[in-house]
Amino acid sequence: MKQLVIAERYCLIGHILAKTFGLAGLILVVPHADAILHLLPEGSTLFQWSVEKSMAGGGVTDILLGLVAVSIFAYRTVGVRLTLAFMLPAIFISLASELLGTGTGFPFGDYSYLSGLGYKIAGLVPFTIPLSWFYMGFSSYLIANVALNTAKSSWLRQLGAVLLGAMLFTAWDFALEPAMSQTTFPFWYWAEPGAFFGTPYRNYLGWYGTSALFMSVAALLWKNPPLNLNRSQLVVPLIVYLSNVAFAAAISLASGFWIPVAIGLILGVIPVIFLWWMAQPSTENTPVTEATTGVVNNPSVKVALK
Repeated sequence: MKQLVIAERYCLIGHILAKTFGLAGLILVVPHADAILHLLPEGSTLFQWSVEKSMAGGGVTDILLGLVAVSIFAYRTVGVRLTLAFMLPAIFISLASELLGTGTGFPFGDYSYLSGLGYKIAGLVPFTIPLSWFYMGFSSYLIANVALNTAKSSWLRQLGAVLLGAMLFTAWDFALEPAMSQTTFPFWYWAEPGAFFGTPYRNYLGWYGTSALFMSVAALLWKNPPLNLNRSQLVVPLIVYLSNVAFAAAISLASGFWIPVAIGLILGVIPVIFLWWMAQPSTENTPVTEATTGVVNNPSVKVALK
């Protein structure tokens, strides 16, 4: 288990570092490429090639590291069965929704992906996209689920976790959308820009509906009593959520899109911190029982964060 904790820690650090370097490139290098090329006239072709490759490769690396970090965390805290019961619906339902969206315009609107996020499935959707839906969806749902442990009704807790988890997940897109579709180095574009800072309103309905759908399927498959995770054991999904929102918000703010970022803050950042705080204090280190999750949880997350 200690080796898993170490691997999780390094993947999480790598995930954040990849975002940091990508952020520096998108904010500092790409917008000032002309000035840099003027200083390096003989190496202009090499510079342009390296920027394009580093931006594309960095995005893929970032998402893969996030996938591995959250997958290890999920295995250690909720076990194999519950991890797969969330991962498979999240990946396949989001992929189906993205393929439908890029092919028909439903449910998000008429959009297409560019070449910055890796190999495209069916030539339409980068393979990294459904992976990011999983690790951000799991982080959002797990924090909401644990926060509602005090609910007396199991179905009410699961419904609340789905509704809150989908809200947290969709809040990420408010900060993400301008950053990824309307900056100097976009990752997708809208054929017909929408009324909300270039994004169709239906896009956010599509995000909420898709995430609520795969979270509902996962909730039905889990059928488990409340997870006895404390705040310390929820630090990893909290860091994943906040770092991804911060990355998107920084790029959007650099381009002047402060209103979508403010919405993401109100609907996502503030609620996720509040929900995380609702979990039992870290001093109450109650383990998750094997009967509940299929794996005995020890306080190893603390080791990773010391």
